[in-house]
Amino acid sequence: MTWKLDTAHSAVEFSVRHMMVSTVKGNFKEFSVDLDLNPQDLANSSAKAVIQVASIDTREPGRNGHLTSADFFEVEKYPEITYQSRNVKALGGDRYQVEGDLTVKDVTRPVALEVAFLGVQTSPQGAKVAGFEASTKISRKDFGLNWNVALETGGVLVGDEIKISLDIEANEVAA
Repeated sequence: MTWKLDTAHSAVEFSVRHMMVSTVKGNFKEFSVDLDLNPQDLANSSAKAVIQVASIDTREPGRNGHLTSADFFEVEKYPEITYQSRNVKALGGDRYQVEGDLTVKDVTRPVALEVAFLGVQTSPQGAKVAGFEASTKISRKDFGLNWNVALETGGVLVGDEIKISLDIEANEVAA
């Protein structure tokens, strides 16, 4: 069954260490997800996500500009980040692992998402609504995002590990 993403109730967020002592968080404001799922058998589901890189927001315009520049995402050449699921494994209870391919810039690598299925409800308007939380960690260097500055006291300005979290709400599309 086809489900449509409810962007007003969904989020794509990330965090990374800054100067090895704090964490910077951000999100992407524009994204889409095509879902084909059966809530009774989620292992036979699939998803494709597309993120508009220019919509990045870290609450600091200068940093946003730097992240969209050639030092990082090179948004003019690579405007989208994509994720295509390949396999969904039931882990027990409402936990799943979604294996898929993440493409950032011109690099595609396998990435597994740990997913919690939050259930299905019926909205006051009568629509079926499903919810999910997902997370993963990636190395930004694996995707060619190598820019950094060495710190005088040791370490680097930007950490390599990126934590990604997704909150997804979707509405069933009537057949």
